[in-house]
Amino acid sequence: MKKFLCLALAAAVVLASCGNKKSNETEQITLSPIMEKALNDKSSKFYADFPSYPQQLSKLPIGVFDSGTGGLTVLEVLLNADMIDNISGKEGSDGVPDFAGEAFTYLADRANMPYGNYAAENKQDFFKELVVKDALFLVGDKYWTNPADKQKSGTMQPCKILVIACNTATAWGLEDVSNLLDLSGTGVKVIGVINAGVNALYNKLEAAEGADSVAVGVLATVGTIASNAYERTIREIGEANGYDGFIKVVNHPCAGFAEAVDQEKDFVNTALTAPREGYRGPVLGVGAENIKEGLLGIYNFDYSNGAVLREKVNGKYTQFQLNSAANYARFHLVTLLEKHKASGAQVPLKHIILGCTHYPFLLNTLNDAIEELRNYRDKEGRLVYEGLIHPEFEFIDPAVFTALECYNTLREDNNLALNTTEGKFEGYISVPAYGLPSECLDSDGNLSYDFKYGREYATEDITTVFVPFSKRYLDEQTLQRIENMLPLSYEKIKQFIE
Repeated sequence: MKKFLCLALAAAVVLASCGNKKSNETEQITLSPIMEKALNDKSSKFYADFPSYPQQLSKLPIGVFDSGTGGLTVLEVLLNADMIDNISGKEGSDGVPDFAGEAFTYLADRANMPYGNYAAENKQDFFKELVVKDALFLVGDKYWTNPADKQKSGTMQPCKILVIACNTATAWGLEDVSNLLDLSGTGVKVIGVINAGVNALYNKLEAAEGADSVAVGVLATVGTIASNAYERTIREIGEANGYDGFIKVVNHPCAGFAEAVDQEKDFVNTALTAPREGYRGPVLGVGAENIKEGLLGIYNFDYSNGAVLREKVNGKYTQFQLNSAANYARFHLVTLLEKHKASGAQVPLKHIILGCTHYPFLLNTLNDAIEELRNYRDKEGRLVYEGLIHPEFEFIDPAVFTALECYNTLREDNNLALNTTEGKFEGYISVPAYGLPSECLDSDGNLSYDFKYGREYATEDITTVFVPFSKRYLDEQTLQRIENMLPLSYEKIKQFIE
């Protein structure tokens, strides 16, 4: 863990543009319209009234937000973490959770997901604004009690620190949120998952392996990969710590993977038994991101219970649609490995960073698939991926290092709660605002794809609102998945669904 502390320090230097700036540097900050309104426009719906922010931060909750329920994998680590002696502050378990007594507020911006598609639709400015709005909600003190409310009527505590539990939001919005909080004068800081994931990577690698000796994969959303945030951060922190030229990075954008985990019906619809119109996931084809018919044996898809929706004419597939999160996981993992193989590189993949907080939900599937691929032989008995998967291969979930950074930041700022009783939990989710024209919604009452990605930024329009978690907005499959894999988070959520 000592190596982590050195790397974290280097990361702070390298990524200074994404950290909190000193007052004499603030004149260099360019304010986006939403930031300008939050700080200075008292007539705006987004004015934050930071001068009235609570002076005592320690008793306020920790705010965690994501595009959906994937960020609960980060919350679970925060709830379960025991990496520090709470008395001395030194590394090492003391049998007491590091965040014992802390209150948490979780926000799932599900109405506006998939976040990864905004860059593909050339809506980067609008997306950055969405991330700032998420942050503004968590540093605010009011929420909508139901979507029909014209004004926020519920009261809540603002947060003392924000954790962006979403890689895409971190890639595109961390700098704006960090700048906004720095200018707010509140002392509230923000933690992002990308630099935490890269620090986790370097903590696991050993310099003794030699230059160019390993490859590292990054599985992330289309938007995160488009930002180049992971590869850039891997290179920058690596160069700062003597790893220049040490690592080959293999990036892969996982279209539909996060959405499948959250049961978005454009990508997964378990009620269907045949291919449908409006499917937005991967399809059969010859492009780099397409499903290859010749690789169907390697993907090893589950075909039971409609997990693949397919149609054949004269013995040839005319339609082939993935319809389960596990099949998305298998497809994207194989595609990343195929890219690595096609590059001609002779170095093995030692790690794959799970660059989306939704992906750890499928970690068992991904681990099973790695072992299958390691041992997969062609018809001649040859190992197809021989030498391309390191004997000590491991997936990296950035959540652990995110929790460690959050704890250290709170401790350094004297903002730990230090309570002996269990802290309060509040959960919120975004839903379409009441009164939107019917053409803005799909058949399930969610924002239609065209409306969602056609909105303009820098307006006062309220198209989604944040309401408390309820069973109405969290489907049974999602709740079952949370209960099975994230028991501590599920215990917190239970109060909203019973």
